[in-house]
Amino acid sequence: MDLERRVYRLSPSQLSAETIAVTFAKTSRSPEPFDVIAAELDEEKSAKFSEKWIVGYGHSSVAEHAVIHLAMENISRLAIESIEGNRLASYTEKSTRYQEWNPKAFVIPDEIQASSLKSEYLQLMDQLFSTYAQALQALKPWSEATTPRMEGESEKAWANRARVKAVDVARFILPAASMANVGVTMNARVLEYAIKKMLSSELAEIRMIGAETKCVGMQELPTLIKHTDPIAYYGEVRKSFTGVAHAIDTIRSTEWCKMLDADPYGEAKILAGVLYRFGDDSYSVALDQVQNMDDETRQSLAGKLFERMGIHDQTLRELEYTDYTFDLVMDQGAYFEFKRHRMMSQTPQALTTNLGFAIPKGISEAGFEEKFCAAMDQANELYNRIAKSEPYAASYVVPNAFNRRVLCRLNLRESFHFCKLRSASNAHFSIRRVARGMYEKIVEIHPILAGFMNLDEGESSHSITTDYFSSVDKRPPS
Repeated sequence: MDLERRVYRLSPSQLSAETIAVTFAKTSRSPEPFDVIAAELDEEKSAKFSEKWIVGYGHSSVAEHAVIHLAMENISRLAIESIEGNRLASYTEKSTRYQEWNPKAFVIPDEIQASSLKSEYLQLMDQLFSTYAQALQALKPWSEATTPRMEGESEKAWANRARVKAVDVARFILPAASMANVGVTMNARVLEYAIKKMLSSELAEIRMIGAETKCVGMQELPTLIKHTDPIAYYGEVRKSFTGVAHAIDTIRSTEWCKMLDADPYGEAKILAGVLYRFGDDSYSVALDQVQNMDDETRQSLAGKLFERMGIHDQTLRELEYTDYTFDLVMDQGAYFEFKRHRMMSQTPQALTTNLGFAIPKGISEAGFEEKFCAAMDQANELYNRIAKSEPYAASYVVPNAFNRRVLCRLNLRESFHFCKLRSASNAHFSIRRVARGMYEKIVEIHPILAGFMNLDEGESSHSITTDYFSSVDKRPPS
């Protein structure tokens, strides 16, 4: 037997996804090299193995070695939310920041097709996309006047920066029905669950995407995803809790970024975890050592944890030993970026018009606020009419400007990633406001470790609110 080290590729152009998964699975019982195992397999043998061991005996982790790439086009941004709700997958989607939307690129959901409000839905879509196009024109001179040219910058580069600034503001008008494309990479285990969830959706569009995804996936993963049916339990829970939740009296709160829970001893636990990694004492002993340190010694120890960390280095896993829970309100445009941080636990409420809408200051300064608010009021009026019979499908008409509530829980390691990435100067101002707001709460309770995020001190959630918004929660007429 050859005992030389080997690192090589099993090519998906030569082997099916299921054959690769079975090849890796067989190594637990076979001493042969992977390429030898693969050479002995064909699609029929792989299917039999998968049927017996993965499907029959529930060794589902093997299915993680079978990977599929899916191109999903011309689906609503509301549907993309559901698709991207699967944590262990990769997504790249059409951006509202860098592309301008085709005025006909919107979904007409089945729930609306069969409704007496279809004509009004189409009128609103035309109105929103027309307002979007008008906003882009109105914002052009504003964005050019407020985008200073950098030294040595070409005319083309400057004009593009000014254009993106206008698009960043105009995107608040786009509704959730707007069509977009998303590229998806998933392993078979995740895909199976994703299909089940889509087939269980309250929205017809998502159920149809689930059925189409299953059909396409079966071409490459005929055994691993064939047992995908709707999850009745999800519908039952939705039905049971909706009535109870809606019976709760609504109390309006002005706190848009509220920390609900955090461990005051979190910093000590993290530092103790790092000492535990590199020592040989029990965790209790390490924690006792840290808790008995004075502030200066603890600050010095934290400094050693970060002082040689490069800008592209990841923080240690031990930063996961303390968590934060937030109740957040943000505009839908910000939420669409926020949801991509899937290592958090996130519980979004349905997209409605109930929490009011944001007015970006650029809209006001460009002299477009009256038209903008008129479009929001029209969207709110039709949302409420549709919601009486189709509460979930009503979300299609809601523009990005309207606010969304989301409960989230994340650890300090994920906080470093999120806050640093989303507070950067090139991030959209809506998500910068969220990142800053969360950072400010975290650094209050854990100032030693959170301080090493080293965020630019030139901005705060308050300054972003003041500098970029005329209003963050304007209420439409009731």
